[in-house]
Amino acid sequence: MELIILLSLGLSCLILVSLWNRSYVKGKLPPGPTPLPIVGNILQLKDKIFFKSLREFSKVYGSVFTLYLGMKPTVVLYGFEAVKEALIDHGEEFSGRATFPLIDKVAKGLGIISSNGETWKQTRRFSLMVLRDMGMGKRTIEDRIQEEALYLVEALKKTNGSPCDPTFFLSCVPCNVISSIIFKNRFDYSDPEFQTLIDDFHKILTIVSTPWIQLHSAFPVLDYLPGSHKKFLKIAEEQMKFISKKIKEHKQSLDPNNPQDFIDYFLIKMEKEKHNQQSEFTMDNLAITVWDLFIAGTETITSTLLFSLLILMKHPEVSAKVKEEIDHVIGRHRRPCMKDRSQMPYTDAVIHEIQRYIDLVPMNLPHAVTRDIKFRGYLIPKGTTILTSLTSVLNDHKEFPNPDTFDPGHFLDKSGNFKKSDYFMPFSSGKRMCAGEGLARMELFLFLTTILQNFNLKALVDPQDLNTRPVVNGFVSVPPSYQLCFLPV
Repeated sequence: MELIILLSLGLSCLILVSLWNRSYVKGKLPPGPTPLPIVGNILQLKDKIFFKSLREFSKVYGSVFTLYLGMKPTVVLYGFEAVKEALIDHGEEFSGRATFPLIDKVAKGLGIISSNGETWKQTRRFSLMVLRDMGMGKRTIEDRIQEEALYLVEALKKTNGSPCDPTFFLSCVPCNVISSIIFKNRFDYSDPEFQTLIDDFHKILTIVSTPWIQLHSAFPVLDYLPGSHKKFLKIAEEQMKFISKKIKEHKQSLDPNNPQDFIDYFLIKMEKEKHNQQSEFTMDNLAITVWDLFIAGTETITSTLLFSLLILMKHPEVSAKVKEEIDHVIGRHRRPCMKDRSQMPYTDAVIHEIQRYIDLVPMNLPHAVTRDIKFRGYLIPKGTTILTSLTSVLNDHKEFPNPDTFDPGHFLDKSGNFKKSDYFMPFSSGKRMCAGEGLARMELFLFLTTILQNFNLKALVDPQDLNTRPVVNGFVSVPPSYQLCFLPV
């Protein structure tokens, strides 16, 4: 038995040495902490202080360093200058998407989030075009958000000011906005199919934020063991059945001269390219793209809204100033619209500061370099995984004094006007930045102003005792559970 262990360790060391040699033959990777055989640097990265670990590494190795998450080298970019230089100045070379074994099993290189090359370029370009066209139609995306905001107000009024967990309500609104864009119609909040859809997306995002999935990504061989990755795949399979059913319904009712939603636009594009053997517009790509849009556009907005209400209760003086600006610019009876935002600098600053403070996607989605590239004196081989620390950008001490403190003043000048910042990257930056950024910004502004226009938020404990920090910092920052009272104004 001891001989087997010794042989295994020896083989592991040989494999690691081989990988190092290959890295140095192909390129000169940045320095980093010495990895152990098989596990690499994983044991040096503590789950709950992962980002503190990166900060400490950056002090030793600089703003560009290499970690081994398992046996694969991963280059970490830490700080605004390094992230900007990669994602913007060398945007094309850093625009690849690194492998994420669990999601890749579902997406198979299709859609927007996990794809690369022509599939990614054409699907992303088409999706942005459709979202833009729908934003200019008879029933714009802003109209859809405003409509959903009214449904939300009615649902919250039915709580009669009693204590409630806002998670369900704040899950319904972004999911219904995406549903109306993709499927044409919204769902009633009591619809069992809709509730299952919401619950499944919440489970998926929670699962991918667990340490087990991070370990699974580093060691895909764990796929053969029982674990939450099996649950993820089962949920994804059910969601694909639901999406396929909706696509089938759209095919039967499609009017090529009058597209009603995203699926209609995609089906029309498919028909136009049916003789193109190399077309990226296929039924499989449509299903995965729809799945991607739901993943990107539901749970992230829900989490941001949940954090927002919690922070506003924690800081009643901030909430009061936002309500004062709402009263002055919008009033009590007209529904908020996007034109109001330019006249509401304090509210705009508060929303930006909420997104900065909660740091929703701390490490961004993993990138990969699309070709061998010389970067800051190092030669990074094609296909190398790149992690860009958005935490290090959103918490830059020079740009945001006292970054651990929630302060809307970070986005206001001395005259109280809204102040933009290049360091504001909650949606990432460059060619891979979130395709739904415009939609997300509209939702956050319209939903929050509508809620505060109609309700006072009452915490069940002393506001100073509220914890506004995430309970999990994995793939995304997960807000803590809480209850509050929505008191009609």
